[in-house]
Amino acid sequence: MFPDDFPTWLELLEFGTLVLSSAILILSFSLFAYILTFNLHSRVGRAFAALLLGVIIVYSGDVVLPRAGWQEEWLRFQWLGIALVPAGYLHFTRAVLLATWLQPDSPRWRWLTTGAYALSGLFAYLAVASDVLVQAPIGAVHISHLQPGSLFPLFTLYFIFATLWGGLNLLRARLHARTHVSRRRLNYLLWTFAAPGLGVFPYLILLPSAGASPPSIFFTLASIITTAVGVMMTVMAYSVAYFGVLSPDRVIKRQLVYFLLRGPAVAVLVIVILLTVPKVEVILGLPPDTALTLFVVAAIVLAQIALFIFQPWIDRLLYRKEADEVQWLRTLETRLLTSSDLSQFLENVLVALCDAFEVTEGFVALPGEDAVRLEAVVGNEANARAALSLPEVQRMLTAENTDADFHRVDGYHVRSLTNRYTDQLLGIVALRSPRFDLTARDEAIAAGIQHLLRRAEIAVEDRRLQLDVFEALRPILPEIEVMQALRGAVPYVIGPAESEEDNLAATPEFTEWVRDALSHFWGGPKLSDSPLLNLRVVRNALQQYDNSPTRALRAVLQAAIELQRPGGQRQMTTSEWLLYNLLDLKFIQGKRVREVAARLAMSESDLYRKQRVAISAVARTLASMEANTPANGPSPAETLAPVEPIRAP
Repeated sequence: MFPDDFPTWLELLEFGTLVLSSAILILSFSLFAYILTFNLHSRVGRAFAALLLGVIIVYSGDVVLPRAGWQEEWLRFQWLGIALVPAGYLHFTRAVLLATWLQPDSPRWRWLTTGAYALSGLFAYLAVASDVLVQAPIGAVHISHLQPGSLFPLFTLYFIFATLWGGLNLLRARLHARTHVSRRRLNYLLWTFAAPGLGVFPYLILLPSAGASPPSIFFTLASIITTAVGVMMTVMAYSVAYFGVLSPDRVIKRQLVYFLLRGPAVAVLVIVILLTVPKVEVILGLPPDTALTLFVVAAIVLAQIALFIFQPWIDRLLYRKEADEVQWLRTLETRLLTSSDLSQFLENVLVALCDAFEVTEGFVALPGEDAVRLEAVVGNEANARAALSLPEVQRMLTAENTDADFHRVDGYHVRSLTNRYTDQLLGIVALRSPRFDLTARDEAIAAGIQHLLRRAEIAVEDRRLQLDVFEALRPILPEIEVMQALRGAVPYVIGPAESEEDNLAATPEFTEWVRDALSHFWGGPKLSDSPLLNLRVVRNALQQYDNSPTRALRAVLQAAIELQRPGGQRQMTTSEWLLYNLLDLKFIQGKRVREVAARLAMSESDLYRKQRVAISAVARTLASMEANTPANGPSPAETLAPVEPIRAP
């Protein structure tokens, strides 16, 4: 027989409100952890994390209060989060505006943001330690709330003002958006940015008679608002995840969706079970430990199985326009770029360049098999196609000798994109502006511009190599399941160029710097002006080489090359000697590519591929030497004591 004490309708409403509050707490904390993990480098991400922190504090109080007897201390504790939200709004929305506008923050705004956090801290202190902001609680147990103090109207005005100002910042950011995708994401933020304020503001204080209302009305309204807040905050997090990175939609969308399914969704399911099992014990008479363990374990395991089963459908929903290409990527377990990835990547780079130069039109064009194609366009596409047909532009697209300068062509400023290893033309980037002066930019913005241009070249070059990989793998795909663990390393994240000398070996451009320095091994700006001169291993070797930075760097590079040398007698064509021989012949002895290829019995195209592997090996060795070099101690270069080589004629 079943017991007669089934839960009442009011108890079900109260239980549902508690479950939803727990879900919002889990969601907020999960998004907080996600943003700090994947968007910590982004100013927008850090500001959004501060806003989420306020929501976490408030909803943690909502979850604890029913079990704590609705103590006044917990009601005041929630004000730590309530007071934080207005400052978080100003900080977050200003960061979005600056990220869209691509402008540095002014000292005045930094002081304003700091002042807002200080004011929020003051309000939080007053709420916890005094009665001037809020006073002792009133109302029924389940809808108990603090009473307003003398300063509560002032805080309400501050909260409303900060929220409205935040909305104005987002509207201004929407006006600066240049592409359809960026406008769409800002529209998402505009429709959902009120979620934190909607979820944390203490409305009951404004309604003194709320305690006399039927509890069912309160719980119903609270459930509706909490559900809306959860949906809106998820959409906000989706929009924020794109700021500060130039990753394709495919990567971020899949990463966030599966994080939410594997983390918060499963956690909410477990919380529901933990809160429901006591009721099941009463109804079914099951032992407490047995029921709790059974349901929790079953929920976690079945949730993972369900996610595995439905993963193809989820991926197809996420990648509606590129299902076939993404299926290849999922099968190979790689992170290779698709054609749309490249277009999105180049579009993001182009938008950043247009913002940096304060222009409204530009395009990126790449040579195709039959004709030149527009890969990314900002502004009027017809103007871009007209510029692409100009004889001067066509000559640049077919030129054998390229440079890294912008050339003025009929109102556009055009720059070649070139291969890092062969100096082969990859395409062009063009910006339309009557006034265009790279030297007028400050040093940080100029470095960021060069960083973006180099990343565009890397993306196009890698895409070409990956197309060859696809064609090679398609015929043998059924037989390569054992290779599904193969991982590709494609640099997606593009941020401002860093100038930290203490961590040069960890920068994405480190391998490229090594390649440049080796290409000018016997002298040239890529060696004498190389960022590698700031390595500790080079600075510590200065005294040994007459305080000449270029000689010290040359010696360190040679030491790294010597570490690639196998043991035993040297042989020119065996595989174990291949990388060392290539480095020695190409860079130390300075021989031509054709001669090196002949000596090593390989084609020139194969030589370039092996050269890339060899340079990466030298970069890893150099990074290891740097890591093992103390700040003021002997360098590995000194220990090896390489003899200054004599340049071959």
